[in-house]
Amino acid sequence: MKYLRRMYDWLINAASGPYALPVLLTVSFMESSFFPIPPDIMLIPMVLATPKKAWHIAGWATVASVIGGYFGYAIGFYGYDLIARPILDFYGYSHQFDVFKGYYHEWGACIVFGAGITPFPYKVITIASGAVDLNLWVFGLASVAARGLRFFIVAWLLKRFGEPIRTFIEKNLGILSVLFLLLLIGGFAAIKYL
Repeated sequence: MKYLRRMYDWLINAASGPYALPVLLTVSFMESSFFPIPPDIMLIPMVLATPKKAWHIAGWATVASVIGGYFGYAIGFYGYDLIARPILDFYGYSHQFDVFKGYYHEWGACIVFGAGITPFPYKVITIASGAVDLNLWVFGLASVAARGLRFFIVAWLLKRFGEPIRTFIEKNLGILSVLFLLLLIGGFAAIKYL
């Protein structure tokens, strides 16, 4: 826990330094596949410091996050056969996993999108997507939509409302993301069933 706090503090300080954008890109890439700290901790102070570059910063965070997502996908795709499959076979759970794969292929775009905009660890979904061999186009489009939406909404809020919204976002990011996802799902359901 101490290590994570030191890393968090270092990233906050890096957000105002000359290498802020490369650090943001690195964090965005790593968080999508294995790193525990979300890129928002860099994105928020960077946009507040330079609101005119809000779209530029959000765009680069999106690109790096999606590329990192493909790295997580590769971990799941190649690591599954090496590690997970033998364990599932040993315990007799291969059939259950195959059933899970069917559901994942049916709902994969929604799962990737939902995890991409919420605080749910996106890396779990990127690795799972590779493990079940989710269509790369479906994975990529859902990732671009979700990560872009998340980072651009945060950038817009910060650009529009400035410092006061920072505390609100940092305090309520999880609740806001889940609420937005529920509203989005409700909207699609209303279109389909009404």
